[in-house]
Amino acid sequence: MRGFHVEHFGCRAARADGEAIEGRLRSAGHSLRQPSEADVIIVNTCSVTAEADRAARAFIRRTHRLNPEARIVVTGCYAQRAPVELAQMAGVAAVVGNSHKAMAPEIALGLARHGAAPQSPPQLVPVGSLFAPGAPNSATRPTQNRASIWVDDHFAHSFLEETPLAPGTQTRPNLKIQEGCGNRCTFCVIPQTRGPSKSLPAATVLRQVEGFVAAGGHELVLSGINLGRWGRDLPVDDGAAASFSRLVRAIFERTALPRLRLSSIEPMDWDAELIGLMSEFGGTRLARHAHLPLQSGSDAVLRRMHRRYRPWHYVAKIEALMRAAGPELTLGADVMAGFPGETDPEFEETLELVQALPFGYLHLFPFSPRPATRGWTLHAETPVAQETVAERMAALRALAEEKSRMHRTRFVGRELEAITLHSPPEFASRARTAALTENFLPVELEGQYTANRLLRVRVTGLNAEGALEGCPVLRSSAPGLEEFRAQPKPQLPSGTLCW
Repeated sequence: MRGFHVEHFGCRAARADGEAIEGRLRSAGHSLRQPSEADVIIVNTCSVTAEADRAARAFIRRTHRLNPEARIVVTGCYAQRAPVELAQMAGVAAVVGNSHKAMAPEIALGLARHGAAPQSPPQLVPVGSLFAPGAPNSATRPTQNRASIWVDDHFAHSFLEETPLAPGTQTRPNLKIQEGCGNRCTFCVIPQTRGPSKSLPAATVLRQVEGFVAAGGHELVLSGINLGRWGRDLPVDDGAAASFSRLVRAIFERTALPRLRLSSIEPMDWDAELIGLMSEFGGTRLARHAHLPLQSGSDAVLRRMHRRYRPWHYVAKIEALMRAAGPELTLGADVMAGFPGETDPEFEETLELVQALPFGYLHLFPFSPRPATRGWTLHAETPVAQETVAERMAALRALAEEKSRMHRTRFVGRELEAITLHSPPEFASRARTAALTENFLPVELEGQYTANRLLRVRVTGLNAEGALEGCPVLRSSAPGLEEFRAQPKPQLPSGTLCW
């Protein structure tokens, strides 16, 4: 194989899947290439919205025009939800649902070596209702495009946990420790595309963290589809049930990981023990960054969404986190506009709640009806007009920009811990380095530094894009100080250090 390309769509957990596929192919001796140069292109899809589906289809069409000889493997949530639809697209050689994502590297290698996907083992179960009525039910049912389909509803081959983690293309890789979700929110297709909640055993998680540290990693992100539910499906160990907070404490007690970051966690899963860990380790080994999906600030809308908390529960969790982590905490949330039946007063409740809470950023989404969900039916019964949704999204975007700038401005003149990232070419041309602060703020550093370095930086201002600007400082408390001092001084342009 001349090379391969992995295109990522969707959430951190989905990206972790794609990174694992990439790692497997690299370890097999194959190189990462641009789509125009690759023999095999893996499209790691999302299907949380119709726009996500559209973006994946557009990429597949564009890539096939650009490189018609490449074999395209489509995987991820869209592949699980609508395999035949994708298999019929020109250029697609195989569709690998989340149920078989662990086999995606093997299937990609088979395409590279033989021009066809390997045959399915006989124990694969039929895909059943995923195909149109009357169609043959086989996990590798060929389509008119002669693509193979690897999908079922057992999700027995969904984890890619054995791929070693190391700081490479991703300075801060994602370790996905939990898969699937059983919450059944009315708008969400994820229970169909990811299956029930499954947890990676604690011993495997700790082994992966230890390997990452041994490979020189400094910051690791724990991710999952419903991360806070980790461990609830695992057997009782030493008389105690597994829990996410106990796993986080074990990482701190049994590994030398310098910094752990937690990705999105549902409000009700921030229990007292987990919040206590933020108080104990926040700002040192635990990043002061919390993302709690909100979706709506209206109690009535949350009930129609089948969300498992009320607005006052959400506020109580935020207040507890702020007490634990302090004002340096960067708080993020998902907010949706235009859920079926959402009235103007209900949307105003959302605006008022968002305005009242100290968010540092928001992920905003217009409601998107997903097939086979309760939200699809509700949308047919009480849709919100598209022009109304557009107006509400504009109001949320304006509020999100205001709150983000206010939060970031608070840190001008202050010192923060940061990790250097792989800088884009435009940064290098200006002798700058991209970095991310411990509390999840992008910062543009004066001077050029290699990726994966822990530095202490002084924030000097905000640039036109709203990112922090800053320069490294020499302080005895800064992580990585000895490495910083040992760096060859010609790489440090004059005037780039804060003393």
